[in-house]
Amino acid sequence: MMARSERLLTLLQTLRRYRRPVSGAVLATETGVSIRTLYRDIASLQGQGALIEGEPGIGYVLKPGFMLPPMMFSQDEIEALVLGSRWVARAADPRLAAAGADALAKIADVLPHEMRDEIETSTLLVHLRPPVADKADLDAIRKAIRSERILKLTYSDESGTVSVRNIWPFALSYFEQVRVVVAWCELRQDYRHFRTDRIVEMRPQDVRYPRRRAVLLKEWRDQQEISS
Repeated sequence: MMARSERLLTLLQTLRRYRRPVSGAVLATETGVSIRTLYRDIASLQGQGALIEGEPGIGYVLKPGFMLPPMMFSQDEIEALVLGSRWVARAADPRLAAAGADALAKIADVLPHEMRDEIETSTLLVHLRPPVADKADLDAIRKAIRSERILKLTYSDESGTVSVRNIWPFALSYFEQVRVVVAWCELRQDYRHFRTDRIVEMRPQDVRYPRRRAVLLKEWRDQQEISS
């Protein structure tokens, strides 16, 4: 049986699909409840501020402008949050892993009791091989990406050749065992990928790169034929 909070969310999402009044019978069928339960759920949503107009025998319509309550999640959405948080704990650097756990705890604190239980008892597990040890500070890389700052790298490629170059980092890719900085390389005048475990030394520069990271990301995706 669907939890009440999930049932109300499903009803809201169903009403949003209809621009004209829809009968209670149709809504009850689509949401999998009885007519009596549907009427109670509509009254409950109206009590929370949803502008649902109509009455039995005529039909119901949700007026624009009502925002979903910030902490109403379906069971699938909760499982996605739990799985994502557990993946981050395994695959990301310690700072990001801690942030993921803190975010999930904040969400759990304001959820209804039955939804909080779904988080605490989730049986979705993540098993990954341990990542290669990073030589670079991933937190500093993320900050450089957010602030669109140039990074000066001393980098050792696959053959062991060491080079020094300035890069414009705009993305950080997480694979099972390695992390890769995606950047525009001033030395090569092209987009390049840098494994973080091969960065010998890294120095953030107090200089913004001249193009927006969103533009660089789009160009790189087009070059790599990656859909958005």
